[in-house]
Amino acid sequence: MKVIPDGVGIPTPPHPYYPLEIQIAGYLANEWGVPTLLFLFASGCTAIFSVAYIVATRIRPQISTPDLITIMWFVLSGSIHLFFEGFYVYNYKDMGSLQNLFGQLWKEYALSDSRYLTQDPFVLCMETITAVTWGPLSFAVAAMIIKASPYRYPFQAIVSLGQIYGDVLYYGTATFDHWFYQKTYCRPESYYYWVYFILMNAFWIVIPGILLTNSVTATARAFRGLSRMERTLNSNGSAKKSL
Repeated sequence: MKVIPDGVGIPTPPHPYYPLEIQIAGYLANEWGVPTLLFLFASGCTAIFSVAYIVATRIRPQISTPDLITIMWFVLSGSIHLFFEGFYVYNYKDMGSLQNLFGQLWKEYALSDSRYLTQDPFVLCMETITAVTWGPLSFAVAAMIIKASPYRYPFQAIVSLGQIYGDVLYYGTATFDHWFYQKTYCRPESYYYWVYFILMNAFWIVIPGILLTNSVTATARAFRGLSRMERTLNSNGSAKKSL
């Protein structure tokens, strides 16, 4: 209980998450500051990019720059989906009390979406599908690109569409609750909404959208080439018969 000068007691919220009345089991405030957490997260992403770059260029030295960037993207996505989001799925009941790196990162992000600390069914189901399905498949697509596999574009389209679908539902459920039930999961500071909630998730709409378009274009180009080849073969066959 916090006491103000005039002697009137007002309750102090037990946590900084919105809505303030939500219950977070075993909540403990983060031990590390935001700069430290962001630095460690950025360092991890840099390390993942570096490993992906080194492996891809050693296995396929003449790889094109667009393919190399795409590989790095899928390796980063796979790492985040499988390990970071998988960590949440495995520990969702205890997220409020965890003080390891991933636990504190999730608690920092949850300032923009407290559903991650309240065992929300939608968030748990979405993250489970993401970790179990899109995580391993992202690594598989990266390997397909390195090997120049013909299965690269179909699976690239599947993973990208799945990422877009999950992100749209994620945005949509939070927005629906805000508009229709006046329930807000984000703190009022604009930083948390625009940077954490909007920007950090928008990557998994914009980039998969580009890759999905790329896959559709490549598939259409392949079928056009096949159609032209079939017409050529049919024309040659008809010409031989006429002789």
